[in-house]
Amino acid sequence: MSPTRPPLADLHEAAGARATEFGGWEMPVQFDSIRGEHAAVRGSAGIFDVSHMGEVYVSGPDATALMDRLTTNDVASLDPGEAQYACILREDGVVLDDTVVYALPEREGFLFVPNAGHNEEMADRWREHADALGLDAIVEDRTEDRGMVAVQGPEAIDRVEGVTADSVSGLSRFSALETSIDGVDCLVARTGYTGEDGVEIVFEADHSEAVWSAFDGVQPCGLGARDTLRLEAGLLLSGQDFHPTDEPRTPIEAGLGFAVAEPGQRGGEFVGSDALDRVREAGVEERLVGIELGERGVPRHGCPVLADGEEIGHVTSGTMSPTLDLPIALAYVDADHADGGTAVAIEIRGDGRAGRVVDPRFLRRHRSNGE
Repeated sequence: MSPTRPPLADLHEAAGARATEFGGWEMPVQFDSIRGEHAAVRGSAGIFDVSHMGEVYVSGPDATALMDRLTTNDVASLDPGEAQYACILREDGVVLDDTVVYALPEREGFLFVPNAGHNEEMADRWREHADALGLDAIVEDRTEDRGMVAVQGPEAIDRVEGVTADSVSGLSRFSALETSIDGVDCLVARTGYTGEDGVEIVFEADHSEAVWSAFDGVQPCGLGARDTLRLEAGLLLSGQDFHPTDEPRTPIEAGLGFAVAEPGQRGGEFVGSDALDRVREAGVEERLVGIELGERGVPRHGCPVLADGEEIGHVTSGTMSPTLDLPIALAYVDADHADGGTAVAIEIRGDGRAGRVVDPRFLRRHRSNGE
């Protein structure tokens, strides 16, 4: 089956973008250069086509109960216009996907955003659970008739402010409003996947070119820069840093415990909550950590992590950080080697490259240290 083309595919081709298949979609991997696009987002602003992300709407009298049952955070606590990050789990506590849940600002119901290629699976999951639990909720997978772009970087809010009918400068992190851009109705949310300030914008797919063109002069960016940016920020990639079969992990192992409501924090249980209680009690054997190398070499997915010559884990994501000019990686390692400062090595093409365990939020730590 051919990959799905996003609504902006023709514009991307005309701009000379190089495309790749990702999550069943044909998406631009770069327009100019990955390093140049990365630098634009860190220094000013960049715009990404993220129409490959899922858009699933949930409404009806029992929408909140259904969302709370199937995500790990406290959906019932959201006021209209608020959003939260959450995980979607199997019964055994393993992460199936991660998502952002938006309580829609001007109407009842929710939008949640599964990762690329997961929208049908998650919409079906929601419907099946609604039927099994006897909940009155309407689940609509609107992925292919919605467009989505992200404008990210220190100048992003100013650029968005210049084209929206309503001010966005007062939006707090993880909040959203409904406004228009060039006459197109949009949901604008102060969220993102780069470690920078910015917004993600959802709209009818038929109006994608009008929204994209409103940001003329902002550097277009592809998935290549999106990956290096998110990795510097310590943000996980679904299907790579966790996967239900290839990399089965609970939120506790993956460092996503902040997205899990504590026992007693919310009204009821969610799918996988009993399993997570057992994990908390027993502890975990491995944890996700950041690793910085002191030697040149690019760590890649699957590279072994060593301590005193013995394998103690493996890399799930790695790159040469354009901002920090250091090789960095996310990796699962034995829990007794997960403390910050622990000396480790990553095996790259048969050679061990020395490094140390660090907080996976690489960019935040370097900025707070003034590096």
